[in-house]
Amino acid sequence: MVHEDPRAYLLGLEGLALLRAFTGEFGRDFVAARIAEIRRVLADEALADAAVDVDRVDTVTGYRLWSATYDRPNSAFDVDEPVVHDIVGALPAGVALDAACGTGRYAAFLAGRGHRVIGVDGSPDMLARARTRVPGGDFLLGDLHRLPVADAGADLVVCGLALTHVPALEPVLAEFARVLRPGGHLVLADIHPDRVAQGAVPPVRGADGRPGRLSGHRHPIGDYLRAALAVGLHVRRCEEPLLPDGGPPAAADPAGTFGPPGPWELWPWSLAALVPEAARAVASPALVIWHFQAGELTPP
Repeated sequence: MVHEDPRAYLLGLEGLALLRAFTGEFGRDFVAARIAEIRRVLADEALADAAVDVDRVDTVTGYRLWSATYDRPNSAFDVDEPVVHDIVGALPAGVALDAACGTGRYAAFLAGRGHRVIGVDGSPDMLARARTRVPGGDFLLGDLHRLPVADAGADLVVCGLALTHVPALEPVLAEFARVLRPGGHLVLADIHPDRVAQGAVPPVRGADGRPGRLSGHRHPIGDYLRAALAVGLHVRRCEEPLLPDGGPPAAADPAGTFGPPGPWELWPWSLAALVPEAARAVASPALVIWHFQAGELTPP
């Protein structure tokens, strides 16, 4: 169970912004505005009564609940797909494993590029949608720690928006390295660790309406590198793209109360919009996207 108090989130953003000011990124007026805004947060009675107790939900349960709406507009897709498509588009067709394939959005692109697609996911509900989306793919129920793929059975592995759900990267990247052929390529896209630290963990509603969030883990950039290098994966490329919208909109009434913090499903984004200057000051990349290659480096 997680106790999500919107005041904790707002004060956390304000505190991070003030730390940036303390090190010289912002001046006196910015500091005064943040302190005044903190006082408003603490004085707002609507925020004081808005906390929500949230269940931690395992990925199989969470994606079963989310599968029907997963492909609705998702800002993360707008950020990762251009970079992933650019990387994959430069590689020759072969056997491509879409690890944690979900509803098959990467698998569809890979099939369109001429790859023979294998998709693996731990959610039967997601796999059912992937099979409909990519009829020619081979979709298998499996776990990232024990992929149902032979040693050196893939020329390419892609994995999108999944590794924040695993507690440790090392065993998963070792499994990716096992199934890659020498010279094969691994492309990972995931929520940036700074975003995870700021609450970017997917929400779901249980069948009884109870709020829940999928299990989420923050993996610093160095953890990806250490896990990859230990199993013979070499870095080809790393990108940390931002969300395209430039941050939350400005608050409508900077002198008044905040009022209701928006529906819980929109937290933390609706909360960030209540303190837009602080949120912009601590804005971080939305995703981290990696391109690794196994064994000897060769031209892509």
